[in-house]
Amino acid sequence: MRLGFSNLAKFAIITSVFVSNSRAQCPDYTTYSQVPHDPRSTGPLALPYMRPEPGCRTFNSTTVEKVISDLKSLLKDPDLARLFENTFPNTLDTTVKYYSESQNLAFIITGDITAQWLRDTANQFAHYNSLLSVDPKLATLVKAVINNEARYVAQYPYCGSFQPPPESGLTPSINDWATGVTVNPPVNNQTVFECKYEIDSLCGFLKLSRSYYNATKDASFMNDNWRAAIDQIFRVINEQSQGTFDENFNFISFYNWTGGGGSLSPMVNNDGNGEPKAYTGLVGTHHRPSDDLSVFAFLTPANAMLSVELTNLAQILDHAGQLRNISQQAKEWSSKIEDAIWKTTVVDNIFAYETNGLGSRYVMDDANVPSLLSLPYLGFFDKAHPAYLATRKLLLSHNNPYYAAGKTFNGIGGPHVDPWNPWPMSHISAIFGTDNDQEILDSLYIIANNTDGLGLIHESQSIYNSTSYTRSWFAWANSYFAEMILDLADRKPELILKQNKSYKPGQ
Repeated sequence: MRLGFSNLAKFAIITSVFVSNSRAQCPDYTTYSQVPHDPRSTGPLALPYMRPEPGCRTFNSTTVEKVISDLKSLLKDPDLARLFENTFPNTLDTTVKYYSESQNLAFIITGDITAQWLRDTANQFAHYNSLLSVDPKLATLVKAVINNEARYVAQYPYCGSFQPPPESGLTPSINDWATGVTVNPPVNNQTVFECKYEIDSLCGFLKLSRSYYNATKDASFMNDNWRAAIDQIFRVINEQSQGTFDENFNFISFYNWTGGGGSLSPMVNNDGNGEPKAYTGLVGTHHRPSDDLSVFAFLTPANAMLSVELTNLAQILDHAGQLRNISQQAKEWSSKIEDAIWKTTVVDNIFAYETNGLGSRYVMDDANVPSLLSLPYLGFFDKAHPAYLATRKLLLSHNNPYYAAGKTFNGIGGPHVDPWNPWPMSHISAIFGTDNDQEILDSLYIIANNTDGLGLIHESQSIYNSTSYTRSWFAWANSYFAEMILDLADRKPELILKQNKSYKPGQ
């Protein structure tokens, strides 16, 4: 039957209503993720099956389902197989809040917070990178994510989390933590969910862009929106690399954030402008990847990630034959930032987490990526580098203020929760950062044994009470865990697979 325009419109409305009604019958995953569901895994942990019913999943990929099927048959431990089965599809199962292929727009939430974080989204999709070349539908979704984020970055490059695009028809959320916060330049809270400035948010956008291009060699995402976003990223780099005062002690400020009004973190120091800093070649930031205040402006791991992603940006632009002037800028800044990291943040082979260019340094680490522990994962250097080995040893000890250990759980946390709630994410980063089999297995099973029987990766876990955790639905952590399992299946198959044969999804 051929439908005329009016009949087609009616059909679309009926279909939309049907889908809406079907979705209305689906449980809220925030609640669903807090209760174990059958069937259980056959391992000693008897982990539950935590995927929504197929009709309640927000995006379906046959390629993703094949990877799950492959790993379920290949993994030695049925509990690890269940963890992978729950975590690998979690982003697609639960967080694609809006997607329009025709509009080239997708809105991806973080999990239990209905907003799109630039940083989270890049990490939520990282474990699907190898599938983009063999799954055109998944690749098209990622391209739509990039285009939506490009519009955000082009308009508000100092902001890290955003509301749904107006085309979606979704109602913007009211973020009580952002109400009453004064941001300069000002923002529209119908577009911006929260405007904390974190340089790693822009790195996340660059990461997603280069991952898509490297997998697909499709340069069509480099449209006007994307080019405008790249221009704004370089604007921020130039502005935030400057010292607090010029040579005549004129105060320099391009952005400030006052906090207040019930915001989760307090005002940025000095009327929202941050601690004073000198010019070093590094790029300053006001907040960390955890959304907490920076103590000093120059966050080492964020700058390391920026250096890496600027190199990656130059490579994809050169390969695509696009924006030669931007490619050159990216190469120059990448080199400048890397040199400054080695010259200003390392003392006795130990990286500082933060510095200010004036001699102050804060030696610690935070679980959120980018972190010092995750430097090899970021691609900054090899995991065998002496400075990494020395820094890693310090970070996984009492000498890191945010390392904590209990009888059943340990790891690195951060001030976002409290010092006695380490994050499973830190163990994932630790696994990416070592080839030591015992260290890998120790971290892997610390994670597996500490999901409170829910079979999902939480934000943080108390060292005093194994049933006390934060965020049952944290998509980034689930994706990061699944990405690590895939890395081990390729790099260390003998540790987790039934046969010592490397497994690479999409091949």
